[in-house]
Amino acid sequence: MNLRTLLLFAVLCVCWGIPYFFIKLALVDVSPVCVAWSRITLGALVLIPVAWHQGTLGPALRHKGAILAFAVTELVIPFSLIAIAEGALSSSLTGVLIATLPLVVVVIAPLFGIRESFSGRRIGGLLLGFIGVVVLLGFDTIGGTAQWLAVGALGVAVIGYAAGPLVVQRYLKGVDEISSVALSLGTASVLLLPFAIVTRPTAMPSALSMGSIAVLGFISTAAALLLYFYVIHAAGAARASVVAYISPAIATVLGVMVLHEHFGVGIALGLALILLGSGLGSSGAAKQAALAHD
Repeated sequence: MNLRTLLLFAVLCVCWGIPYFFIKLALVDVSPVCVAWSRITLGALVLIPVAWHQGTLGPALRHKGAILAFAVTELVIPFSLIAIAEGALSSSLTGVLIATLPLVVVVIAPLFGIRESFSGRRIGGLLLGFIGVVVLLGFDTIGGTAQWLAVGALGVAVIGYAAGPLVVQRYLKGVDEISSVALSLGTASVLLLPFAIVTRPTAMPSALSMGSIAVLGFISTAAALLLYFYVIHAAGAARASVVAYISPAIATVLGVMVLHEHFGVGIALGLALILLGSGLGSSGAAKQAALAHD
């Protein structure tokens, strides 16, 4: 990465390190689906007028299938399931489990026509990451049906997160980033609207919840997705997914320091193994992805 891309990547890590904390705050009196819909809709309201003013919506609309696929895999499914999962799990544990993202990107990349070579180093990384998940879910970290269902929901969310950047790299390469993000957010908002209406709050949400949703919408959705598209195009899907190495640390610090969430041996050891495994497992992936369509 050049310096500009590296700096924007650092900002992206912060933008995607804080949402788990603010989702937890928003859930105090807003349903998970409403939290997801609200942040997506706020992002759409910001970016669609910008894309319209640029005159780039038309060309982007030629890629309706890819826009819809990205909206579903990267927005509708993960945003909803993560918010649902945080009803049973701590924000820090949620952030750590999302750290498996780079491993999943490596595994499913071939399904998108991106060639991957699995060296001993990368296979070892995948195994190490898997062991990290096992350790994380052990040590009495997870207990009860609700928490295990939440873990399953996060697993589906991670698969969606992994598919999203691969859709961008494979099918939206060269398409204007702002228009792609704006149309994806608009599509996701429409898809989630019926569910948001059904689960809408019966009373006015607190200022804390509304402020948290504003942060989620403007910073962790609109700004973050723009940065994500830029980094994907500049450095490839595999390198862009490395944001999952850093954002869990930010989520953990906020959860432990502000929300006083538990951070035991299981979470610490599991996080270390997952991040080490992700580093080994995705090594060289960016180069492979960049060469895939030369």
